[in-house]
Amino acid sequence: MNTDITASAKPEYPVVDRNPPFTKVVGNFSSLDYLRFATITGVSVTVGYLSASDGGFVTLFAMIGIKPGIKGPSMVTGGLIGLMGGFMYAYQNSCGRLMGFFPNEDEVARYKKYLNR
Repeated sequence: MNTDITASAKPEYPVVDRNPPFTKVVGNFSSLDYLRFATITGVSVTVGYLSASDGGFVTLFAMIGIKPGIKGPSMVTGGLIGLMGGFMYAYQNSCGRLMGFFPNEDEVARYKKYLNR
């Protein structure tokens, strides 16, 4: 099985690194990548908090004096999901720019020495 993505799709922009390592991709995050990363995480924390239900069986617990705090764990879970999703989105964009699948004028200027090989 051929796992080379360039076999099915050719890059439209100059290729800086055809197979960039993890550290290079993370080091190539732009400020927009970090902004999207933080936004996705923040929205996920909020959605996790607001999606916690206080109805149903929770009222049964409240009747006997037990108040399970579900909003906190729900917020943390939403935040962790958002953190992972935001990181993967930023990683995908950074990697796509290095491999030439997304517009990459800044990367081409920064890594000119790799392109002249």
